[in-house]
Amino acid sequence: MKRSAPENRPGLPPGHAQPTPQHAALALREATALMAPIALWLLRNGVSYPAFAEQLKSVFVAAARGELERGAAGVSQSSLSLLSGVHRKDVRELSDATVVPRTPPRPPLSSQVFTHWLTDPRYRPRGGKPRSLPRAGSGRSFESLCRELSNDVHPRAVLDELLRLGQVALDGERVVMLTESFVPSPRLDEMTALFSANASDHIAAAVSNLSSDAPRFLEQSIYADGMTPESIDLLHAAARQAWAQAFEAVVTRARERVDHDSAGDGNRRMRFGVYFFSEPVPEVAAPAPLPSKRKRPKRTPP
Repeated sequence: MKRSAPENRPGLPPGHAQPTPQHAALALREATALMAPIALWLLRNGVSYPAFAEQLKSVFVAAARGELERGAAGVSQSSLSLLSGVHRKDVRELSDATVVPRTPPRPPLSSQVFTHWLTDPRYRPRGGKPRSLPRAGSGRSFESLCRELSNDVHPRAVLDELLRLGQVALDGERVVMLTESFVPSPRLDEMTALFSANASDHIAAAVSNLSSDAPRFLEQSIYADGMTPESIDLLHAAARQAWAQAFEAVVTRARERVDHDSAGDGNRRMRFGVYFFSEPVPEVAAPAPLPSKRKRPKRTPP
């Protein structure tokens, strides 16, 4: 059966070429590998394929709406159905409340306070450890640190959360930082939100690099195999150390730029992250030897 070329997609943004059957086949092939860990995570949390497929309708419709709006095309149920492939009846039934927002949530205030304390030279001398802080006071205190970031949450609530996480301790009336890396809350909803935010932005950077003419985002990795568990542990420790150095450098610059842009009308966000993963390389079975071609015995005439 001959495969027909896909219809022109309406309203694609500038810099996006019309997809071909080759584009579609390549994207589907690699999406299978991309979805493998997601499928495992969903199954471990009791989500079956039919439930996920049903939820994907709203994701595809939301993505199609964004593409049409970026391309300055009219958004209608017909154009959404054509671009997304979701049946027009389903497009009509999808309400705005079911559309998944693309922008991930901001980090919790406890994380922002911890990072501010860790990187601001007023709270951490250059090359030194973060200062212990008085709990309250108008000067350099934990209370003033929290107030610099938010007046909506009482500093006591932020302190209680950091104490619960084991990030800080109380020494009399002073707050002492116990570790220089923030460990998110073990609560499932917060850990899941953090996972989706980090992974979503990582994939978004790669998708932008693959499918648009915009300046390329940083999206690199190092791969090696054939190593022992001891070597993996050594490299994992080296990666953590490299992240600690990159974290301090980038957060310091980010704070400078946030302060610089605070009086302007900037509306862009960023996320910088790093990951490390290892697993046994699956053994590939050697192909079975081809059967030797034996000559059939000739039949002699009777």
